[in-house]
Amino acid sequence: GREGCGLMPIRGHSGVQGGAEMGCYSTVFPGGRKINQENAEVMSNFWGFSVPNSPGLIASEMIDRAAEGRLDVLFSVGGNFLEVLPDPDYVEAAIKRLPLRIHQDIVCSNQMLVEPGETVILLPATTRYEIPGGVTETTTERRVIFSPEIPGRRIGEARPEWEVFMDLAKLVRPDLANQLEFENTSEIRQEIALVIPQYSGIQHLKEPGDNFQYGGSHLCFGWNFSTSDSKANFSILSPSQEELKEGYFLVATRRGKQFNSMVQSKKDAITGAMREAVLINPIDAENLNLKDGDKVLLKNDLGELEGRVYLAPMKPGNLQVHWPEGNVLLDKGKRSVEGVPDYNALVCLEKLD
Repeated sequence: GREGCGLMPIRGHSGVQGGAEMGCYSTVFPGGRKINQENAEVMSNFWGFSVPNSPGLIASEMIDRAAEGRLDVLFSVGGNFLEVLPDPDYVEAAIKRLPLRIHQDIVCSNQMLVEPGETVILLPATTRYEIPGGVTETTTERRVIFSPEIPGRRIGEARPEWEVFMDLAKLVRPDLANQLEFENTSEIRQEIALVIPQYSGIQHLKEPGDNFQYGGSHLCFGWNFSTSDSKANFSILSPSQEELKEGYFLVATRRGKQFNSMVQSKKDAITGAMREAVLINPIDAENLNLKDGDKVLLKNDLGELEGRVYLAPMKPGNLQVHWPEGNVLLDKGKRSVEGVPDYNALVCLEKLD
């Protein structure tokens, strides 16, 4: 499009965009390739051993399997299922059924402290700034940036996650040990360039400030789109209008000022709202005789959440609460086609004395 214009995919903290494109999802191969027999053969040829042609489990499916007693081991690296999935009580009960859990991270979380089915192992990880050879990150503008190792004190037995993965893979498949080997992160970047063509250039990133932008500075340059007619195709959508009963609201959970699922701030630096805030339109608040700071209760068939009124420029009929506190109101069975939970809910709002 025009200079300075375009769509910007909003992703989470650094590593989410690039991690997805590396194939960290259980539902795609590296480079976004679909998981099917043809692409499995392509990956098998790359690596010299047979690659499965069926997708793995996504996070919500893992918890469902655990709840049913059909998951033996969970190796969790980063994140916190207790704070990212709906119905925390269900998630905790499922985690307790797992015979073996391994958690590797740079900080402790309440998920790690859930009583074990049999065994829980905690492994300390290095931060991105402590990894020998440096690493890379991919920004929302498709810019791949080199992040060098920063000298300084190191923490005990903390190790880079990739090294632990490789050691584990060799123990699980000793017959492939000689094919599961990298000397350093530079070798990993070289393989990325071979396996994921759009990332060609990553193998040259070695010094602070080194970066490149895959796809060039403009996607679809010259108005040429990757469609059958080389044009952008749009569809008109007409969202259904839902009539809400008196006292009921549509509530969305918001992340607020936080870096990921394990680090939250007590006060949102953008809105000034505390974590107990229930963001509501001033007109809705006036109709319910609510003032800023009043205690309220949000409830539905799934759970209840107490909070305080926080007047905000919301669309009437809508509320926002912080995440993960609002997860108690969410339906774990309501998911998108891809299996992503619906982080919105219908609630009744009541004023508390």
